[in-house]
Amino acid sequence: MLFVLRMLMMGVHFVIAGILGLLLGLCRPFHPDNSRLCARLYSLPALCLLRLGLRSDTRSLAEHERSCVIVANHQSNYDLYVLGRVVPPRTVSIGKKSLKWIPLFGQLYWLAGNVLIDRGNARRARRSMLETTEALLHRNTSIWVFPEGTRNGGGEMLPFKRGAFQMAIAAGVPIIPVCVSSYIRHLRLNRWNSGKVMIRSLPAIPTAGLSMDDLPHLIDECRQRMQACIDSMDAELNNA
Repeated sequence: MLFVLRMLMMGVHFVIAGILGLLLGLCRPFHPDNSRLCARLYSLPALCLLRLGLRSDTRSLAEHERSCVIVANHQSNYDLYVLGRVVPPRTVSIGKKSLKWIPLFGQLYWLAGNVLIDRGNARRARRSMLETTEALLHRNTSIWVFPEGTRNGGGEMLPFKRGAFQMAIAAGVPIIPVCVSSYIRHLRLNRWNSGKVMIRSLPAIPTAGLSMDDLPHLIDECRQRMQACIDSMDAELNNA
């Protein structure tokens, strides 16, 4: 019964947040801070409805004042609510073009200035990535990317795609990893307290002076650091 009631309330919340976010986007379309405000609209009420205990330590992300590429592990659609709490100012994300067909959410996602990539069209995808690199260089905007490219279901991280790291090297901006504990496998939505989750940002990884020859090592280093952090948070929660 609690699960059904919670899902109904989450559905109503999703619609209301979508309407408010769409109004915000229409009032100031493509403003680089729209994404952060919309993320809060979705996240803060949802965390209360889900009664999901969230602990975060994202000082390295919050205190970074320049453009950067933020990379995070991707577990489920609930990441919108979990990670929305820590999206920093002037940050946009990269998503699939198909997102724009989701009623309300797709339209506000576009108006929030996020980048929609057509993965089925290599030329258009490259053009979108070039525009995103331009934003990193000249618009004081950071880019949030899920480098796995799809949801991992809370297991070990999937292999990273190259795009986020190519952008960071091309723009010469640092990469800031954001790690989320493996919460999705322990989420119990039929209980009053549905679970616990931890978020931790790691120190920035500089890319200044790197070339595309350094790309494999950069990707491997970032993935290893993130997986170690996720494993550490999982162990901490299991022992709590």
